[in-house]
Amino acid sequence: MTSQIATPVPAAPATPVTAAPATPVTAAAAGTWPLGDRAVHRIGFGTMRLPQTGPALTPDAVPRDREQALRVLRRAVELGVNHIDTAAFYFSPLRSANELINRALAPYGDDLVIATKVGPARGLDGRWEDHARTPEGLRAQVEQNLRELGRDHLDLVNLRVVGTDSVAERFGALAELRQAGLIRDLGVSNVHPDQIAEARTIAPVVCVQNPYGIGASAEQDEVLRLCGELGIAFVPFYAIAGAGREGGAGTSEPTAVRTVAEARGVSTAQVRLAWTLQRGPHVLAIPGTGDVAHLEDNIAAGALRLTAEELALLGQAHRGESATG
Repeated sequence: MTSQIATPVPAAPATPVTAAPATPVTAAAAGTWPLGDRAVHRIGFGTMRLPQTGPALTPDAVPRDREQALRVLRRAVELGVNHIDTAAFYFSPLRSANELINRALAPYGDDLVIATKVGPARGLDGRWEDHARTPEGLRAQVEQNLRELGRDHLDLVNLRVVGTDSVAERFGALAELRQAGLIRDLGVSNVHPDQIAEARTIAPVVCVQNPYGIGASAEQDEVLRLCGELGIAFVPFYAIAGAGREGGAGTSEPTAVRTVAEARGVSTAQVRLAWTLQRGPHVLAIPGTGDVAHLEDNIAAGALRLTAEELALLGQAHRGESATG
C-alpha cells in the first residue's frame, strides 16, 4: 500500500446549515479507506454504549431496551455503515453487544466489517478481571466472539494493550489464529509506537485503535501521524466523549467547539467528529450511541467540511490554547 502522510484534509468553503436535509446523510459522505483488503466508510459505529443506558462497562448498568438497540444497529447499516466495532466485554445485565449484532444483522453482508478486540476481561458479574495474556486465554476470547457473533471467522481482531511491555507473545498468538483461519485481519489498540513496530514484525497490522479527539496528547498525535505514513487505518475511540471516556461526553466544551457548532447550526459532537476525520484520510471514526437520532447526527458529521479558519480555531482548543467554557 502506498504510504500516506497524515495531513489535514483540505478545507472546503463554509456552507451554512439552514435546515435538516429531507434525506439523512449516509456514511458514504465521509469517504472510504482500506481496512485490510476491504474499503469501509470512514464513519463507522462503536457498540460500547449499546447494551446499556448511562456509563458503559459498569456492573450495575441499566440494560437498554432491546428493540431500541436492534433498531439502532439496523439503521446504521441502512445508512451505509459497514464498519462496526464491538467486544465480548461490551455487556450489561441482560444485554450483550455481540448478541445484539448477531440478532440485528445476521446473515451479515459481504461488505460489512465487524471488528472486535481481545485482552480485557470481565466476569459474569460485570467486574474487571485480569487481562488475557496467554495464547490459551486469547484463543478462548476469540472463540467467545465467534460464538456470540455466530461467525466461523472474525473479520478483524484488535489486541487491546495496557502498559508499555512487549506485545510479541500475545500478538504472535493471534497471528497463529489468523494462520489457522479464525481471524481475517489483525490490529492493535491503546498502544505506543514501539509496540506498533514490534507487532508489524510478526504479522500485518491493518489498524491502530487509540483514544483520540480534540485535546488528545501529543503522543497520540504522533501515533496518528505514524499510521498515516505507514498507510494503516487509525481508529480513534472517545472522539466525542474525550476525558469523559466510558461515562460519555460531559456538558463542558471548549469555547472553540461551541463557537463552530453554533455558527454552523450543528451539534458539538458533529464538530468533534468532523475535526477528527479531517486529521487525515486514514482516520476511521467509530462513534457510538443507543439512540437513532444521535446515530443519524453522528453519521451526518461525515459530510461536514471545516474551513481553514475553523480548523485553526479548533487546533487551539486541541493544544489547550483556548479556555474551556
